[in-house]
Amino acid sequence: MSKLIPEQLINEIPPLYATEELKDDAKVCHVKLFTSSNWSWYIIEISDDKDICFGYVQGLESELGYFSLEELESLKGPLGLHVEMDLSFEPTLLSKVKNET
Repeated sequence: MSKLIPEQLINEIPPLYATEELKDDAKVCHVKLFTSSNWSWYIIEISDDKDICFGYVQGLESELGYFSLEELESLKGPLGLHVEMDLSFEPTLLSKVKNET
């Protein structure tokens, strides 16, 4: 189970490929994770084992892709801070997240 996201919230995220047929302006980012190095991960879908996520990643580049919660749990930013969940983030359309960044 993820140390980053409460179980109740993680269970609300659609499974992998559930939104595959939707256009970007209809996909929803359910959770935002971030670190002190200006990287952010927005989760749109999650695997059955609750590790592999599909979402929008902002870092050196901004792109849709896959990432592992287990891997993110082990990361530290340049200030030594771990990846955290943005507690103030509300589910937001992907198109809006892209326009705000």
